[in-house]
Amino acid sequence: MAGRGGVVADRWDGVVPGDCAPSPAVLRLSPDLRWEEAHEPLHAGIDADHHAVGVGPGMAFANALLRSGHAGSPVVGLVPCAVGGTRMAEWGKGTELYAEMLRRARVAVETGGRIGALLWYQGESDTVRWSDATEYGRRMGMLVRDLRADLGIPHLLVIQVGLASGLGHYTQVVRDAQKGIKLRNVRFVDAMGLPLQDGHLHLSTQAQVQLGHMLAQSYLNYVLGNDTMIIITLWKAWRYAMENNLVHGTELGTVSLKLSAGLDKSGITSRAILAEGTGMAW
Repeated sequence: MAGRGGVVADRWDGVVPGDCAPSPAVLRLSPDLRWEEAHEPLHAGIDADHHAVGVGPGMAFANALLRSGHAGSPVVGLVPCAVGGTRMAEWGKGTELYAEMLRRARVAVETGGRIGALLWYQGESDTVRWSDATEYGRRMGMLVRDLRADLGIPHLLVIQVGLASGLGHYTQVVRDAQKGIKLRNVRFVDAMGLPLQDGHLHLSTQAQVQLGHMLAQSYLNYVLGNDTMIIITLWKAWRYAMENNLVHGTELGTVSLKLSAGLDKSGITSRAILAEGTGMAW
């Protein structure tokens, strides 16, 4: 999702909204595979062969996660891989773009990162030809399966953005394909209706910020929802064990009380509470 926010006549206006401001807690993997403090434009040097890059949703996404207190880490690392003007067929396994994306993702992990999600906003070029539009769903599904297998993350969260516009007449066909993907842990965030720039193709700067917030909310819904399910499952198991005298001691009771209080208060509880007294670590 190489941003084009603020790009007019192939020039970026240099405007950086506050939600996209740099922070020592937001890093990006650079073109030469080094972690550095991230700043707009996030895809500088990555989408080098295309037109000018501008503001995208990535920085707003990362800053929103950090503000939420549920990022799962004091630092958020972004691994920009997008190349504008490409079709889904150019991203399949065996292509140069797929290989480069996989290489960058692996380097991120090898240097201490943990991949939390793939954010995917692509498809305007697939609206030109009927053959590309009708194949979009199948190709996207294969991309998700292949990437999960090659990264060894079978349930990797994928958040795809529904197109807000297209280059051709088949935008709705691609959108329907996006919404029709039923793979586990594939989420859909809709950009339709967000403000477009004068060219009526790319999102405006403010729309990119809004999209970043939407992506962050989708990610947080997934993370907090999963934590809630884990907590409820553990709580039921502990309660059953205690009621049936399968365990003894005050430590378990203390943890159970903490879990109960956390669930009663907000419906979720923190990973730190889960880890206390259980030997679990995230």
